[in-house]
Amino acid sequence: MKLKTNLLNQAVKFALATTTAGVFISGSVVAAEAEAEAEQVKVSENVEKIAVVGSRAAPRSISDSPVPIDIVSADELSKNGSTDMLDMLQAAVPSFNVRQQPISDAASFIRPVNLRGLSSDSTLILLNGKRRHRASVIAFQGGGVNDGAQGPDISVIPSVALKQVEVLRDGAAAQYGSDAIAGVMNFVLKDAAEGGSISIRKGQYYEGDGDQTVIDANIGLPFTDDGFVNLSAQYKTADATSRTLQRPDAQALIDAGNSAVNDPAQTWGNPELEDDLTLFANVGLDLGNNSEFYMFGNYSDRTATSGYYYRNPQNRGGVFTDGNGDLLVGAMDGNADACPNIAITSDNVLTQDDYINNVANNENCFAFNEILPGGYTPLFTGEINDTSLTMGTKGEINDGFLAGAFYDLSGSFGRNKSTYTLNNTVNPSLGANQPSDLSFETGSYIQLEKSFNGDISKQFDIGLYDALNVASGVEWRQESFEIVSGEQASWEQGPLASQGFSVGSHGFAGFSPESQGVYTRQSIAAYLDVESYVTEDLLLGAALRYEDFSSFGNTTNYKLSGQYTFNDEFSMRASHSTGFRAPTVGQANVVNTQTSLVNGELIQSATYSPTHPVSVQKGGIELTPEESESYAIGAVYENGDFFLTVDLYHIEVTDRVAQTDKLFITQEDVDALEGLYANPELLLGGSITFFANDFDTTTQGADVVANYSTELFSGDTTFSLAYNYNTTEVSNAGSYTSEFKVKRLEEGIPEHRATFTIAQQWDDVSMFVRTNYFGEYFATHADEPDIGDTYGWSKTASSAVTFDVEVSYFVTEDITLSLGANNIFDTEAEELQEVSADGSYGSQGVVGGKYYESGPFDYNGGFYYAKATYRF
Repeated sequence: MKLKTNLLNQAVKFALATTTAGVFISGSVVAAEAEAEAEQVKVSENVEKIAVVGSRAAPRSISDSPVPIDIVSADELSKNGSTDMLDMLQAAVPSFNVRQQPISDAASFIRPVNLRGLSSDSTLILLNGKRRHRASVIAFQGGGVNDGAQGPDISVIPSVALKQVEVLRDGAAAQYGSDAIAGVMNFVLKDAAEGGSISIRKGQYYEGDGDQTVIDANIGLPFTDDGFVNLSAQYKTADATSRTLQRPDAQALIDAGNSAVNDPAQTWGNPELEDDLTLFANVGLDLGNNSEFYMFGNYSDRTATSGYYYRNPQNRGGVFTDGNGDLLVGAMDGNADACPNIAITSDNVLTQDDYINNVANNENCFAFNEILPGGYTPLFTGEINDTSLTMGTKGEINDGFLAGAFYDLSGSFGRNKSTYTLNNTVNPSLGANQPSDLSFETGSYIQLEKSFNGDISKQFDIGLYDALNVASGVEWRQESFEIVSGEQASWEQGPLASQGFSVGSHGFAGFSPESQGVYTRQSIAAYLDVESYVTEDLLLGAALRYEDFSSFGNTTNYKLSGQYTFNDEFSMRASHSTGFRAPTVGQANVVNTQTSLVNGELIQSATYSPTHPVSVQKGGIELTPEESESYAIGAVYENGDFFLTVDLYHIEVTDRVAQTDKLFITQEDVDALEGLYANPELLLGGSITFFANDFDTTTQGADVVANYSTELFSGDTTFSLAYNYNTTEVSNAGSYTSEFKVKRLEEGIPEHRATFTIAQQWDDVSMFVRTNYFGEYFATHADEPDIGDTYGWSKTASSAVTFDVEVSYFVTEDITLSLGANNIFDTEAEELQEVSADGSYGSQGVVGGKYYESGPFDYNGGFYYAKATYRF
């Protein structure tokens, strides 16, 4: 079509001129389109420099790039039983890790990811080459390496909307700004002006739960004769899973005659996903005079529900008991002396005479056993709404001193809102005056980002082998984080607060009006890139970026890269760069209260900003940026149908920002807070956390990608291997980073990870078999350190191998039927320590779960699915 033929030459030139470390082509830049016709390729001899090397069933790399880039096609992403983009990427990119996180507050809904062993907000996410906004969710229980991370929500991007995903495995802050310490992931939207597809996929786990349904559709439409509109939609639902054991304490209550206890008392598994709807649009239009208009964006909304820990009616402090073993009794008229606490002397307090006479039959004296005799398990519901819009124009300048230069002007808007509701719980301080449905809307977080970008590039002939590409640009960004207070009952300090009852909806206290607010930061940046073939065989590039933030000042970063081609088969590449990650506005200002396990017991733990009076009392100070320095060297070998890349990397990050370990409030702290904080005595005995720059890390590793294509069994066969070795060492750990956290950072992710894929293609049938290897790792549970051998919270978990299989039958040219399974042999995740015969120990019993939640693959076991696709 006209858009694709008239602008191909300028698109290729612009892409090459503005890149120093490998080209990221947006959906509107059509030079890298997989379906490009031969006559389009002839438009520019430079097209071959951005060719994709590899097969559709394995990670792909660009061979002529001075740094490693993997390209994962939409076809490969679809070859996975999961409905979650994160699982799809983990199967395709071995240095990319993600895990399920049950009973982890909002982190259960937006699962943090890791690239090269660094936190999720150390990887920059782009959509069509433009920065993607962050999620409003902060991973307060982020599984060690992601504690407190706030990255974009990748899971809202459906595979049906994508042409490909590009993964730059190298530091790139000098090109793209903050967050690109580990690398960059660019999600490229489809840009076809015709055709489309619709598919339905159904599946469930071998255990018979977690039923998933996903319906997706894509259509390409002409936008006048010179443009396109590509629309995608996805709707999915997923039932909750349960990998649960009945807790011994709950069973003991049942055995003692308490018939109000559920079996199981709590559920440990994936959250229930309801009405997950996502819409994406990508628009391009040829404006004439070598210019183009583009626009893309999304609307997404979903609701997810996850369970919490069981609250035992015999011992849960602040609700049922006073923390000393006595039943907590409140006087509704305020006269505490009239309603003394009662010693729990039996296995079922409901049968004790003093409870029956002094509480159950006394209108003034109240205990929560009256309305929740079997205890309770809160349910946490999050509604997550995500919207974005980017508009811009790009093209070639035809006249003046900048004739021949290429420009790109754009503006972006992104918003993510998470609204939380807590069900089946109480605000203990309200006593008997609870909401009738025991439900609390606890408030919302809103992340809002705006940006404007101007980029220009031009080639100059300065006597080198090839023209010198010079690119420069400016960027303005504004980021805000808003806390919206919850309903009054979720945070209110009720009449029983002074009698030892906890304040706020139990499990996740609502945000109070004092916590409500909008916190904003602005930044402005300028960059300069240069790149050229100095000789026929030597490509060199350099980049410099200056960025100034309204909150903490400025930073300047650089990058050097190069590749030397020895012959048609072998080349070597290297890079060196500095980088930074600005602490998010959310990390600097968030307020939150959650329930955590400490020494096997549930406690309320509050998170405050580092400059909050309570945090300052514990040493909190203003956050500063993380800084990084990266070195990489690699080799590329290509001979016929065989392709191999090997890349070594070394990343040093200083002043890393993370959530502190839990800090307990003492009487000395309470005394010091008098006059600075309202009712500090309510904090006594509890714990707090805040964000701090508290440690440095050195991460080293190697990536290996190999592909070989041949003809076997009367069809086309591709063998693909992807391997990652990654190790992290923590240095200069401060006072807030415990030995346990150091071990999680160093060993929480497997050092060795590999995938090996065999893909076979015939005329009517295609199939693949994928082997996934996960090395040993430090397995932990519920962010709880080991307590001797009493429970067995942590251990070095064994390596594991899983297998994925899919077979597709092409019924016609338009209809495809597929059957497949992830973890087809149902390899079990690492199991928690079993409960002893007398029920006295074993982490399984304490948390009611069967497996460690920190495992590198899905603890739910094997999953099978069927899929039908119609293309038109």
